[in-house]
Amino acid sequence: MATFVNCPTCNSKVEWITENRFRPFCSERCKQIDLGAWAEEKYTIPAVNLPEDPESEDLH
Repeated sequence: MATFVNCPTCNSKVEWITENRFRPFCSERCKQIDLGAWAEEKYTIPAVNLPEDPESEDLH
């Protein structure tokens, strides 16, 4: 049975096979759009606010 995923860029169905060199994207265009979004810092990972003192007991 074939496995299908949604392209992260355009949401079209993509068959997850080794012959699809752009997976999980449907095309090189969608892959490049995603790379551009990362380069423009459109995706972010929230930072965790750590205590000022790295030796603080709160870390243990």
